[in-house]
Amino acid sequence: MSNTKEDEKYIKRVISVDKGNNDEKKIYLFLKRSIDIIFALIGLFLLFPLFLVVAISIKVEDRKGPVFFAQTRIGKNEKEFTMYKFRSMVSNAEDLLEGLLDKNETTGAMFKMKEDPRITKIGKIIRKTSIDELPQLINVLLGNMSLVGPRPPLKREVEIYTPYQKQRLLVTPGCTGLWQVSGRSNIGFEDMVELDLQYIIERNIFKDILIIIRTVILLFKKDGAY
Repeated sequence: MSNTKEDEKYIKRVISVDKGNNDEKKIYLFLKRSIDIIFALIGLFLLFPLFLVVAISIKVEDRKGPVFFAQTRIGKNEKEFTMYKFRSMVSNAEDLLEGLLDKNETTGAMFKMKEDPRITKIGKIIRKTSIDELPQLINVLLGNMSLVGPRPPLKREVEIYTPYQKQRLLVTPGCTGLWQVSGRSNIGFEDMVELDLQYIIERNIFKDILIIIRTVILLFKKDGAY
C-alpha cells in the first residue's frame, strides 16, 4: 500500500492507539501478560508428552538436524528475537530457499508454497495441525511474544516494508492472531497487514480470548496451515 495522505492519517491513528497511557490500556496489558504466562505454563506442562513424541519423530526421520528450529524474527518496535518452532523442514532448508522464491504462492513480503519440497514427512503432519508452532509458548514465557498478536516477520521481510506496513510492529507479536483465524495461508500479505492493524486498534481481552478459542477450533479442522 502506498504511503498517501490517507495512509499517513491512519498511521497517526494506530500510533496514538498504541502509545496511549490511559488506565484502560494499562489494565488490558496487565491482564494480557497474566493470561500469557498462565496459559503458556499450563500448555507446556500438559503438552510435554506430545513434545516428546514429536521430538523423537523428528530425530528418527532426520538424525542430522536439530529438533527445534530457532530463527531470528522481528518483534515489537523492530527488535530482533529468537523464535522457536519444531523443525518441519530438511536441515538445509534456508540454503534451498533462494531457488524456490520464483514459486512463491502468496503476495508481498512473505513466502508460501503449498508443495514445498523442503518439508519432511513428519513436518507435513505437524505443520498441517500447527503443532510445529507450539514451542512458541517458550517465547510467550520470555515475553518476546504473546498468545495473540501479529505474526512476527523475518528481517528480510521487514526490510521491504513501507511505513504503513511497519505499523504492525508496534505491538508484541503473537502465536496466533486475527490473520491466522481469518484464512491464514489463503490470505495475501496486504490483507494480512490490514487485519493486523484492525487488531491493534480494536484489541481487548474479550477479542484476544475469542481469537484463542477460534484458533483451537481451527486446529481440529482439516484445512490447517502449510
